[in-house]
Amino acid sequence: MKARATCPLDCPDACSLLLTLEEGRLSRVEGDPRHPVTQGFACAKTYRYPERVRERLLYPMRRVGKKGEGRFERISWEEALEEIAERLRAILDTHGGEAILPYHYAGTMGLVENQHPLAFFRAIGASELEETICSTAGSAAWEMTYGPRLGPDPEEVPEARYILLWGINSLSTNSHLTPFLKEARRRGAKVVHIDPYENPTSRFADEHIKLRPGTDAALAYALAHLLFRENLVDWEYLKEAATGLEAFQEEARKWPPERAEALTGVPKEAMERLARELGEAKRVFLRVGYGMTRHPGGGNALRAAILLPALVGAWRYPGCGALLSTSGAFPLNKRFLGGRHLLEGSHPHEGYFRPNPRVRRINMNQLASALTRLAPSIRALFVFNSNPLVVAPDTGRVKEGLLREDLLTVVLEQVPTETALYADYLLPATFFYEHPDLYTSYGHYYLSWNEPLTEPEGEAKPNTWVFRELGRRLGLKEPTLYWTAEEVAESLLDVDHPYLAGINLKRLKEEGFVKLNLPKPFLPFRNGPVRFSPPPEVIPTQTLPGYPLILLTPPAHRFLNTTYGNVQALVEAEGGEPRLLIHPKDAEERGITEGMLVYIHSPQGRVVRKAKVTEAPMPGTVVLEGTWWEKWAPDGKGINHLTAETLTDLGGGSTFHSTPVEVEPLRLA
Repeated sequence: MKARATCPLDCPDACSLLLTLEEGRLSRVEGDPRHPVTQGFACAKTYRYPERVRERLLYPMRRVGKKGEGRFERISWEEALEEIAERLRAILDTHGGEAILPYHYAGTMGLVENQHPLAFFRAIGASELEETICSTAGSAAWEMTYGPRLGPDPEEVPEARYILLWGINSLSTNSHLTPFLKEARRRGAKVVHIDPYENPTSRFADEHIKLRPGTDAALAYALAHLLFRENLVDWEYLKEAATGLEAFQEEARKWPPERAEALTGVPKEAMERLARELGEAKRVFLRVGYGMTRHPGGGNALRAAILLPALVGAWRYPGCGALLSTSGAFPLNKRFLGGRHLLEGSHPHEGYFRPNPRVRRINMNQLASALTRLAPSIRALFVFNSNPLVVAPDTGRVKEGLLREDLLTVVLEQVPTETALYADYLLPATFFYEHPDLYTSYGHYYLSWNEPLTEPEGEAKPNTWVFRELGRRLGLKEPTLYWTAEEVAESLLDVDHPYLAGINLKRLKEEGFVKLNLPKPFLPFRNGPVRFSPPPEVIPTQTLPGYPLILLTPPAHRFLNTTYGNVQALVEAEGGEPRLLIHPKDAEERGITEGMLVYIHSPQGRVVRKAKVTEAPMPGTVVLEGTWWEKWAPDGKGINHLTAETLTDLGGGSTFHSTPVEVEPLRLA
């Protein structure tokens, strides 16, 4: 059997896939040639999805060993649900709803299974998790500057004549943009990559400009300085569309290229050439990624960069301007999604526990502190769509929290992740082709629907089913908790907006995917608004005494967060183990040679890795690609043993790319 489905993973491409199933088991994945963005190909990792399915969890299980040992016994769903509900009643009666925390993120991007489980937690007044680990710094920066998260239609990018890929390894993390970049280049566009280290996108680009991590705002100001100085700005556009330009121009005057070179490491001549080419091209497409935002000054850095296309009037042209995310184009009615209306505090609720409008909020980047230092304590943790033991900062303290005997930990998962080893109850979750769901995208403008293509294998259940059943056992009366996926989707689509005209669930079920009704060409900020004020701050990433290097932890080409961390073929394709990229100059100073085992120290902890001596990173910068499962590391420790809970300047985001470290050879006794 072959059928269509949307890829559920945390990627802007939201690909349409053709799945082959044999006796209900996924055996082959292909790209859908009908989809104008997918264009018939899938990424290197998604082709291997069937191998991920082979190790799936099939039955509910209860812990029988110590936490972290991964010893479980099979139980029935009835036993699991009754026991969990009984323990929740005791916690609610004694400590209240805020003692319960859901930890979740983007293991699936389907709106129903991603967000609607939160109706259960909001109905019992649980602590609210702030979903900040990835995009909030960038989102806050974009909204301060332009408002809704919109950008050029990727299908119109071939119209651009100058392409800047800044802080994004798009060939690995947005691979379906590549055909449009190639077509733009065929028509005469130049492609420039700005990033602290060389990666597949650097090698694809016509030019790679390396800069020191966390100095992006200074580079952006220097380019603005040169555009103003050489009178290459589009004054007509700015007069119509911009506010606060004078204050921004005054700040840019303080950043001549000589000053920026000293901070960024980018040669003055490269800045002058880049500014001239930008100003002369006008038809500029800037694709920014979240990489530059994962620094203490990341929000301001992104603001500074995305203002550059406005200076040259790029928003006037099809396929031009800046693109961070397309997610703001989907005008769905999310009021009832995941029980959001319960947070308003204005709706009487007859359930087991009345929701508190002053609910406690916990930043997901600070899970380590939430589990070890927060008062009143978290007494129950529900993990779904995430793998916090590997992805959350300060792993040592996350592990300390998960080892608490007084913490009830329930993990809903598809495969036995390292977080799952710490569960008291481990519940098998469905895969994306086994349940219905509605998908948007943050890299294109198609809305899509997945029909279940087969019955769930074993006793796997959707997330929403689990929380509906727990809700019944707790006597919760909130009606939206019990909605089907179709009812959730109908509510989301219940909007009078021109982008959604003629798009309903019936049509989505028939066609699989439908493009939003966007104007052609799509010029979202042709008339502004562009807010230059307040001028972005330059907040460079700093080293610390004893920690003179900055560690970056960007995505690996064949991994996606930790989703594929159990697929042997992808692990082997990435070298079999995580390796530290270190510049020859830094290696020589420390007596480090190719293949040597090294200690990497940070204020949070220490890990062991094998060194790869390469000129890919800037001197002073070390790179470890991929969020590897702990079991593949030489010392069995993930890289987030080194990272801190420090938050970004805007949006409370993560600062994974700003970790001060020192590296030294491992001295064997």
